[in-house]
Amino acid sequence: MKRISTILAVVAVAMTMTVGCKKKPKPLSEIVAKVWNAQLVKEGSTTVYTKGAATNIRQGYTNYRLDLSNPQAVTLKEFDGNSFTGQWSVEETAAGNTLTLKNLNPQPTGTNGTIQFAINSASDAELILTRTAASQKTGGTINNYTLVP
Repeated sequence: MKRISTILAVVAVAMTMTVGCKKKPKPLSEIVAKVWNAQLVKEGSTTVYTKGAATNIRQGYTNYRLDLSNPQAVTLKEFDGNSFTGQWSVEETAAGNTLTLKNLNPQPTGTNGTIQFAINSASDAELILTRTAASQKTGGTINNYTLVP
């Protein structure tokens, strides 16, 4: 009987250590902190770019790049070749998560130097963003970006 209680005690301690040692999830700001490229882009409800497709409406998204690898700085290279630099931040709230690019230089048309995105989902392999305000550059559409590292 003593032997069984010892075995049960060892099993209980092992299970407690396994359950108690779960890894903390990475903060969202750490997950997104890399260089992202366009995989799929929708302007409004129209898919204008799919990586590798020959019939893309906007081939320029091949060069789209959102560089969040520096915690103090962002570089955004748009589909038309224009580049913008500034700062970035992530806000996590119960209502939803946002990515804000601010103090962009030069200022993208109609933005006052700030572009904000709703973060629909984020993982090490994929970042899905929806721009929160219409883009003048794409004819006043709300754009959705599926990005990959």
